[in-house]
Amino acid sequence: MLEIAENGRTWILSGPASSYALHLTAEDELLHLHWGARIALADAEALAVRPLPDYHAFESPLDGREEYPVEGGPRFTRPALSVRTDERRGTEWSFDAYDTEGDELRLRFRDAGLVVTLHYRMRHDVLERWVTLDNHGPAPVELLRADSATWTLPDREDGWRLSQLHGRWAAESRLTQAPLTYGEKVIGSRRGHTGHQHLPWVALDTDATEERGEVYGCALGWSGSWRICVAQLPDARVQITGGAGYDDSGLLRLEAAETFTTPVFAGLWSDGGFGGASRAWHAYQRAYVIPDADRDRPVLFNSWEATYFDISEEQQGTLASRAAAAGVELFVVDDGWFGTRTSDRAGLGDWAPNPDRFPAGLKPLGDRVHALGMQFGIWVEPEMVNPDSELYRAHPDWVQYQAGRKRTEFRNQLVLNLAREDVQEYLWEQLDVLLSSAPIDYVKWDFNRCFTDAGWPGDAYPQRLWVDHVRGFYALLDRLRAAHPGVAFESCSGGGGRIDLGVLSRTDQVWTSDNTDPLDRLAIQHGFSQIHPARVMAAWVTDSPNTQLNDRVSSLRFRFVSAMAGVLGVGGDLAEWTEEELAEAREWVDLYKEIRPLVQRGDLYRLRPPRGGLSAVQYVLGEEAVVLAWLQAQHYGEPVPAVRLRGLDPTASYECLETGEVHRGAVLLHHGLRTGLRGDLDATVLRLRRI
Repeated sequence: MLEIAENGRTWILSGPASSYALHLTAEDELLHLHWGARIALADAEALAVRPLPDYHAFESPLDGREEYPVEGGPRFTRPALSVRTDERRGTEWSFDAYDTEGDELRLRFRDAGLVVTLHYRMRHDVLERWVTLDNHGPAPVELLRADSATWTLPDREDGWRLSQLHGRWAAESRLTQAPLTYGEKVIGSRRGHTGHQHLPWVALDTDATEERGEVYGCALGWSGSWRICVAQLPDARVQITGGAGYDDSGLLRLEAAETFTTPVFAGLWSDGGFGGASRAWHAYQRAYVIPDADRDRPVLFNSWEATYFDISEEQQGTLASRAAAAGVELFVVDDGWFGTRTSDRAGLGDWAPNPDRFPAGLKPLGDRVHALGMQFGIWVEPEMVNPDSELYRAHPDWVQYQAGRKRTEFRNQLVLNLAREDVQEYLWEQLDVLLSSAPIDYVKWDFNRCFTDAGWPGDAYPQRLWVDHVRGFYALLDRLRAAHPGVAFESCSGGGGRIDLGVLSRTDQVWTSDNTDPLDRLAIQHGFSQIHPARVMAAWVTDSPNTQLNDRVSSLRFRFVSAMAGVLGVGGDLAEWTEEELAEAREWVDLYKEIRPLVQRGDLYRLRPPRGGLSAVQYVLGEEAVVLAWLQAQHYGEPVPAVRLRGLDPTASYECLETGEVHRGAVLLHHGLRTGLRGDLDATVLRLRRI
């Protein structure tokens, strides 16, 4: 809901539980008023007339109170907007007008020919913010920094605690929390993609627990380099500023009549602790971000760990038959089906089936997979090219490179400059033909190296490739989805290297991590769930020992229950599985299909974090609930601890389908867990239904 004061200078946006208010002073200074529990318009108007405190000459009354601080004038905080022309640097803007469209508020400011529009839209209790910059003047304007929003937290006597998700390849999305101190805490990526090192999300609280207390969270929807800065100012006020690009060396140069729209930087306030905040983020993404989120994702098989690059049509068909017998619904051929791709040294860029391996193309295999009752999918990595490829030999200038410098190769590949329109058009033609040539239902879109030599010789403003590559990626995905609406897409970047609200608005799921060890995955999935829902979190059951990573041995039971916490997949070598293992796998797949609506669309409750001992999560949808629990270790004969369920009607009774026990509301559920968990590294699934 959007409310506007009679004087047209105070605005308040409200969701079911929260409100966000801002005010324009007589001097055209846009000030932040309130972000937190829901208030009325009259409350916001009362806040608007409070005078600013007195400040000394070494301080600014705007710092920590301004809604969107720009560079220039009496400001000393980090600016959200920094621009320059040939004549000057900075912004001296004045308010022009506001307008609304539906539930969206737009505030428009002018500085000579530059028009800056701040956008606000409340969805549930998530406030989306972004900025549009239009150059209406005759001369170019360089955008050194154009953040999407600055968020201001209320004053609190207790110190703030900062939560973030950090990691690296195969160890993504690990939650860390630390007290916020004076100065700036900066996270981000200067790698050209979202990155394994940080997810673009932060949360701040003073004393919140999993299910109690205030939590403020912010998440950025951008799939390239990015930066979020959390600053505690000298007067203890806290601001969060974030947007595209890592440094201030320049985003874009706006020529006359050109426009740049920043990505969305979304914010959420919750008084339900970290669990309540997560459920609010999940509900928002299922309702407004993820395509077709009400459609459950199928159980898939991926051929990578079974075959690596050594594939053939007949071999894949044999695997498909075994996958179908195990109840799999989507069969995916991974790397190695195209060009001269017999290793990672060749073939990227040549997106036609290898004639020796698939003499009649992919259609015969796709038809065979469909005849088995499964959907058919493939792996691609369109933004990359091997030097040993027909594409690179024809167009060596199409990659990112610095003139006179060595072209750095990672994984024997270079990055195509997707900011170029001719590269975009080539990829569109290749992928459109591919998706039209065979019954393809799913595409795993990978991105296996970071930007290194991000140059564009000959371009008037080569720095723009950092932004325009991402915009080209988005445009290509949007075009393919429009032309092939029946095809689902998964975002992958060596695992979790490109996961954010921007890519999630264009893909159906994401590959969470190349680490498929079921024990490691518990911590990765715990962190991932702080912001993103299980509906997009792909997780595989692979072979034991886990030779890909750590040689750890784990039961098939533990591997399945770990992967069932998200979108279940199988990635082991089914040709080597025994008939007993295949039969057990079929039982787990069938069980997952029963609980899938709860996992993918239900409310998540993290019952016990994965810190050793017992870990458990619970999903609730309507009158049903399911608990997934893992015993990571058991020492000194200690009993398995009891787990208190959440999110149930305390006045109702629930039957546990596995044990037959009847429980009253949010009771201690322990007997089923103790009988279901046996030995080290074991797991269980418990279903409850209201009676």
